[in-house]
Amino acid sequence: MGGGIVDTRPQWFGHPAQLARLFTTEAMERFGYYGMRALLTLYLADHFLFSDTTTTSLYGGFTALVYLTPLVGGLIADRYLGSKRSVKFGAIMMACGYFILCFGGEAAKPFATIDGTRYEVVVEGADRQQYVIDGANKLAIKGNDDGSVSLTAADGSVARTVAKGSFAAGGDRDATFITIMLIGLSAVTVGNGFFKPNISTMVGSLYAPGDRRRDSGFTIFYMGINLGSLASQLACPFLADRYGWWAGFLLAAIGMTISWALIQFAGPKLAGYGEPPAQKGPDRTLLIYVGAILAVPLFWFLFTNLMDAPAPTAGQGIWGYILGLPILGKVLFATFLLSVIGIPLWSWRVGTRQEFQMMLAAIVLIVFNVVFWTLFEQAGSSLTLFADRNTDLSIFGLFSITAGQTQFFNALFIVLLAPVFGALWLVLAKRGREPGIPVKFGMALMGVGAGFLFLVWGTSFAGPDFKVGIWWLAGLYLIHSMAELLISPVGLSMVTKLSIARIVGMMMGVWFLSISCAQYVAGVVAQVASVETVGGQVTNLRVSLETYAGVFTTIGWTSVAIGLVLLGLSPLIKRWMHGVN
Repeated sequence: MGGGIVDTRPQWFGHPAQLARLFTTEAMERFGYYGMRALLTLYLADHFLFSDTTTTSLYGGFTALVYLTPLVGGLIADRYLGSKRSVKFGAIMMACGYFILCFGGEAAKPFATIDGTRYEVVVEGADRQQYVIDGANKLAIKGNDDGSVSLTAADGSVARTVAKGSFAAGGDRDATFITIMLIGLSAVTVGNGFFKPNISTMVGSLYAPGDRRRDSGFTIFYMGINLGSLASQLACPFLADRYGWWAGFLLAAIGMTISWALIQFAGPKLAGYGEPPAQKGPDRTLLIYVGAILAVPLFWFLFTNLMDAPAPTAGQGIWGYILGLPILGKVLFATFLLSVIGIPLWSWRVGTRQEFQMMLAAIVLIVFNVVFWTLFEQAGSSLTLFADRNTDLSIFGLFSITAGQTQFFNALFIVLLAPVFGALWLVLAKRGREPGIPVKFGMALMGVGAGFLFLVWGTSFAGPDFKVGIWWLAGLYLIHSMAELLISPVGLSMVTKLSIARIVGMMMGVWFLSISCAQYVAGVVAQVASVETVGGQVTNLRVSLETYAGVFTTIGWTSVAIGLVLLGLSPLIKRWMHGVN
C-alpha cells in the first residue's frame, strides 16, 4: 500500500513482485556493462598503447553514445516495439558486442620518436620502467618537470637530454584488431539504446500515479544495478590480469547473456507490462531490427572520427571549441539543445499550463544533471588512471588490487547505502519532511564536488613515490556514492512522474541524453588531466600527481558552487512541479 492506494498484486518487500524480475535483469546487464567498463580505459591505454588524449576521447565518446542511443530506443519502444521486446533485442546486441571484444589480438609494441628518429621501447620490472633501445644501449626514460626527457644509462649517468616537444611516444597497432574492438563497442552502443530506457520505463509502469513507493522502488532497482556492477568490477579485472583481456570481456558477455535469458523467459511474470502499443498497418519489427544492425557501421565511423580529433586547447573560446568538435560532439550538443528548447515549447502548445510547468521543471533538472555526471563519470577515465599511476593500491599491506578494481568501491557503497536511503525517504515522506527533488539534486552536486576536494586533500599526504593511500580514493567514492543516491534513482523516478504520459519513453531518453552529453564533456575534462606516457606508463609521477590535483580542485569547487545555485532556485522549481515529489 502506498499513498492510500491498495495494491492487491503479489508483493516483494512491499513492492510489486514484478520488480524482482526487473531488478535481477538489470543487475546482470550492469554486471556485463560495468565489468567491461572497468577494463576499457586500461585496455585502450595498456593494450593498444593509445595516448591519454586518445584513450579518454574514445572512452568519453563511447559512454556518451551509450547514453545517446536511449533517446531513439525509447521513442521506438513508445511507438512500435514496446518496452519488453526492446529490452530483449538490446540484450542480444550487447552480449554480441562483449563477445566481439574478446578478440583483441597481440598487444601494441611501443616505440619513441626522438628528433625525428624512431627507437624501440621496452617496459620492464615491477615498477614498469621504460627504456629506449639505442643500438647496444638500454637507456631509462625519465620525464623532467620542465617537459624535457632524460635518457639515463645503467650507471645512473644522463646519456642524453631531449628537449620538450622533441620526444614523442607511439605504438605499433594492428588495424584489424582496432576495427574489431570498435565494432564491439558499436554493438554495445546500439544494444544499450534499446535496453537502458525501456527497463526503467517498465519499473515506472509498476506503480500507479500517486503511489509513494515509486521513489523507494527505483532506489531498490538502482541497488540491483550496483549489485551487478560490484561483482563484475572485481571479477572482470581479476580475470583480465590473470588470464588476459579476453577473459575479462568474456565474463562480461556471460553476464549479459544471463540478463537476456531473464527477460526472454520471464513468461507470465511480466505479462501485461511493456507490451507493444496498438498499431495500424504492417508490422515494422523486423525492419527495426535490421536497421539497428545496419547502424553499427555508423557508430564505428563516429569512433574513428573521435580518434583523429584534436585535444582542446586554451584560449580558443567556447564557440571555437564547439565549432572544432568532431562529428559526435556536434551531434550531441545540437540534439541536447533542441531537446531542452523544443520539448517545453511542444508541451506549452499541446498541454495545459500545469503540464507545461511540470515539463519545464523536468528539463531544468535535466540540465543540472549534466554537471553532476560530467564530474561523477571521471571514475572510468581520469580517476582510473589516477589509481593506476598515483595510488598505492595495497590493502592494509596484505594484498593489492588493480586500478580497474578500484571502481568497485562505488558499487559497494551503493549496495550498502541504497536500503538506508530508501528507508529514509519513506520515513521522511510519512512525516512530511522529505526533501524536494530540486534540493536532492543540489545536494548531489555539492557532494560530487566535495568528493574531489577530499581526494585533493589526500594528495598533500602523498609519499616520496608521489602516491596517495587507497583509502583517500575510497573516501572519494563514498562521498560520490551518497551524492549519486540523491540524484540518479530520484531522477529516473522524477522523469516518469513529471512527463506527459504519451512521451514518457522519449523523456526517459532525454534524461539519458543529458548523461550522454555529460559523458562526452567528462572525456574532455579527462583530456585536460592528460600526462605524458611512454609504453602506457607515466614518465614523471610528480607532474602526474600535480596535474590531477589541479584539475580535481577546479572541478570540485565549481560543482559546489553550481549546487548552491540550484538550492537557491529550488523553491521556484518546486512550484512548477505542482505537488510532485
